[in-house]
Amino acid sequence: MDLEDDPRFTAGLGTEYGQKDAMERHTPVRGPSAVIPATGRSDPLADFAKPFETITPRRQTLPLVLNSPHSGRVYPPRFLAATDLDPLTLRRSEDSFVDEIFEGAVSYGIPLLKAHFPRAYLDVNREPYELDPAMFHDPLPAHVNTRSHRVAGGLGTIARVVADQTEIYRKRLPYSEAEARIRDIYMPFHETLKVLLEATFQQFGKAILIDCHSMPSTPAPSGDGDHGRPDIVLGDRYGTACAPALMDRAETILQSMGYNVARNNPYAGGFNTEHYGAPALGLHALQIEINRTLYMNERTFERTRGISRLARDMTKLVRKLGQEVQKGLNLEPHRRAS
Repeated sequence: MDLEDDPRFTAGLGTEYGQKDAMERHTPVRGPSAVIPATGRSDPLADFAKPFETITPRRQTLPLVLNSPHSGRVYPPRFLAATDLDPLTLRRSEDSFVDEIFEGAVSYGIPLLKAHFPRAYLDVNREPYELDPAMFHDPLPAHVNTRSHRVAGGLGTIARVVADQTEIYRKRLPYSEAEARIRDIYMPFHETLKVLLEATFQQFGKAILIDCHSMPSTPAPSGDGDHGRPDIVLGDRYGTACAPALMDRAETILQSMGYNVARNNPYAGGFNTEHYGAPALGLHALQIEINRTLYMNERTFERTRGISRLARDMTKLVRKLGQEVQKGLNLEPHRRAS
């Protein structure tokens, strides 16, 4: 299937690639569009040596694609100069080390796309133009979505606040800044993800996106209660983004490892899960949210000893899911009535 045939999956720009070691690492390269003109237009590609990369095995052997869109931890000086927040406060929105936790699966024939830019700078788990007009000193174009619940919460494509609702920017931004980040980083990121899913579908006749995230161990004061969260939350947009059997198997495997697992609460899946999950077309998306207390100190952002076990378990999870799909796991989008 060519994803270009379905308008749900058409997206912006292409990328160029490089290679490294036993696994190929693909990164976008600066091109003519990255040059700063005399007008001083924003240049997001100048903020990062590489905004994101794809780590691929020599040969893909399982029909899964891993995506870590929020684990980026490169905070460019130009971005830091625009905020009064210290780096640790900015990192509260970051899914720290999630790329490391899932990277072991690459050795089992599964590609991984990972962001290096931070979520506080640009959120690629949003629509391309979910923007808060209060953040900008010039009017926004008509195509911008200013009314989503994510924008209302300050967490649009360009976030207004970090996870604890602390304002990021000391003053309003020009709209050209948002447009540049979306054009130069968001669009190529999603084009790369689309290419990975399309190649997987062409090879296997199906493609499964695992969107990898982490969550605070306790909710924000305005969040989902004053109790602690489960170890792992699986999200499939309430049964619409992947086959029921895929969700069932993921939950069973995790529970067999001793994890406390919840479904769709408080995280049912964001833009990526909703946008790329189309089970009737053979495209499945499952979001995994991991409780940060399992692997890190949430105050100091340091890894704890738990990260080793967690990384082994997540590698085992995605490998088992891929193998069971290859062996004929039922990926029908709806359960048959008995």
